[in-house]
Amino acid sequence: MRKWWKRLRFIVNVRRFLPFLLEFFVSRDVPMQKKAFAIGLLLLYMALPFDLIPDFLALFGFIDDLAVFMFILQQVIKMAPVSLKEKYNL
Repeated sequence: MRKWWKRLRFIVNVRRFLPFLLEFFVSRDVPMQKKAFAIGLLLLYMALPFDLIPDFLALFGFIDDLAVFMFILQQVIKMAPVSLKEKYNL
């Protein structure tokens, strides 16, 4: 139950990650390979039109898109330097 609550809070607070993402891509502390990998994940997600649940099924169709986006965001957070994670309490 606690794990689901943590995931729900992560989804609801996604807007607070925007300054983190901006600083991740601008920071000199993050190696270029990690930035390129994160951009590659985003481009791959946008380029592949594969959906587990079709988008025309209203809310359910966006759940898999949200799950993939959250996975990519979690990977970016894992790649970030400790100082950046501490600055944004991640």
